[in-house]
Amino acid sequence: MPETHVALLESPIGAIELIARDERLCSIRLCAEDAHATDSTAVLREAAAQIRAWFDGRLAMFDLPLETASSERGEAHRAAIAGIPYGETMSYGALARTIASGPRAIGQACRRNPFPIVIPCHRVIGSGGSIGYYSGGKGIVTKLWLLDHESKWRKDQAWAR
Repeated sequence: MPETHVALLESPIGAIELIARDERLCSIRLCAEDAHATDSTAVLREAAAQIRAWFDGRLAMFDLPLETASSERGEAHRAAIAGIPYGETMSYGALARTIASGPRAIGQACRRNPFPIVIPCHRVIGSGGSIGYYSGGKGIVTKLWLLDHESKWRKDQAWAR
């Protein structure tokens, strides 16, 4: 059985727990104040560096080895979510139409997303611009913070346009 490695990263939204197995990131947990680091690996150090750069407004797109989803459909949902540009949002329905899926399936993919921030499910919103839901961190409060953060940096940084 592969060994699990855990690292903690302090961030503006609280502690972030990073978990890796077999040199792949397998989970990110926001507001993980109860987490305990075990050790660090190259993939955890790189994930922490990229997430720090994202919080600093220096990174808009992640390049990390992620554990694959349990199905091809899950991978398609994950790729669609990851395809929403930095600082932009898309409704559950609009995103679903891009991959011939349904809004509920997109919602479930967001709810089950093991990689918040990296796979930016915070960018998926309800129809008509409603905020929708968020299962990461402290829920909608965290989602609003992440959206505001990206909006601020998108306006200030030429690379994000």
